[in-house]
Amino acid sequence: MSTPTVYALHENPEWFPPFARAFEAEGVHVEEWLLTDGVLDLDSVPPEGIFWSRISASSHTRDHGLSKDYARAVLSWLEAHGRRTVNGRRVLELEMSKVDQLTALRAAGIDTPRTVAAVGRHQILAAAKEFEAPFITKHNQGGKGLGVRKFESHGELADYVASEEFEEPADGITLIQEYIVAAEPFITRAEIVGGEFLYAIKADTARGGFQLCPADACAIDPSTGKPIMPPGATIAPDADTQLFSLREDFDHPVIGKYLEFARRNRLEVCGIEFIEAADGRLLTYDVNTNTNYNAAVEAVAPRSAPRALARYLASLDPAVG
Repeated sequence: MSTPTVYALHENPEWFPPFARAFEAEGVHVEEWLLTDGVLDLDSVPPEGIFWSRISASSHTRDHGLSKDYARAVLSWLEAHGRRTVNGRRVLELEMSKVDQLTALRAAGIDTPRTVAAVGRHQILAAAKEFEAPFITKHNQGGKGLGVRKFESHGELADYVASEEFEEPADGITLIQEYIVAAEPFITRAEIVGGEFLYAIKADTARGGFQLCPADACAIDPSTGKPIMPPGATIAPDADTQLFSLREDFDHPVIGKYLEFARRNRLEVCGIEFIEAADGRLLTYDVNTNTNYNAAVEAVAPRSAPRALARYLASLDPAVG
C-alpha cells in the first residue's frame, strides 16, 4: 500500500531542509506549498493527500504579512472539502495568539504566568498597573521572542511606550506578564508528535535571553547577537555557541497534561515550553505549533523528531478528514 502525498503548507524555506531530509529518508513524497501570496479558486477541488500546516506567527517578520490570512483561507477550503489537515484551521489560531494559547492551557488545568492583554498601545500602561516590577512585555502574535522585554520599573515602560523604539505588535495586542525567576537558568520545551511525547530540550536563558527559536537557521551567537549560520547551511553551531541541549530522561506529570491538551485541541505537532520557577511553580507559557528541531539535540536524542513526524504523517488516512 503506497503512502499518501504530504503537502507541507509553510512560508519559510530556510526552516524546511531538516524536514525534507527526513521525508526522503522515510520514503515519503512531500510537496511544499509556500503560502506567501497566490490565487485560490474556491470552485476548484483540492488534491488527495495529507495537508500539514506549519505557518508561523513570525511570518510577518520575513515580509510574509499575507501568510496568516492566506493560510486561513486555504485551510478553510481544504477542510470544507473533507481533506485531512494536520495542525489545521483551529490550530492556526493557537499559533497566532498567545491569549488563545494561555486561555486554552488554563482551561486544561495547566498553570500559566499572570498575564494581562493590552489592546492598543495607549492601554499598555494601564494594563501594567496590575504588576509589580520587574515584569515583561511580549507580542500576542509572537515567535522568535517578538516584543519580549524586561522592565525594572513602570517609568521605564512609560519611556519605552512613548519612544520611537516601541515595537508595534502585528495584531495591536501587547501582553504584560509577570517576570518569572527561574530555579535554574533554562527553560524546557517538550516535543510532541501524533499524541506521543518524543523528548524534552533545555534552552539556556542565561546566554540566549528571550530569543529561543531552536531551528539552526535561527541560531545566534550569544556574544554578538548575530546569526551564526547562513541560509541553507546544514552544520549545527559548535558547543561554544549552542544554546540547546537534550534534557535526558525527562519524566514529569506535566507531560500527561500536555498530551491531553494537544488531543483536545487537535494539536498533532507541537513544542510546548515551560519554566520551573524559584518559588516551586511550573509555568507553561508558549505553544509552538510550527515547531522546529535543533540539530545538536537531534544528534543525541533517543529518536529523530523529523523522522517520527514523517512516519506519522505517512500513516494517516487521507479519507478521514
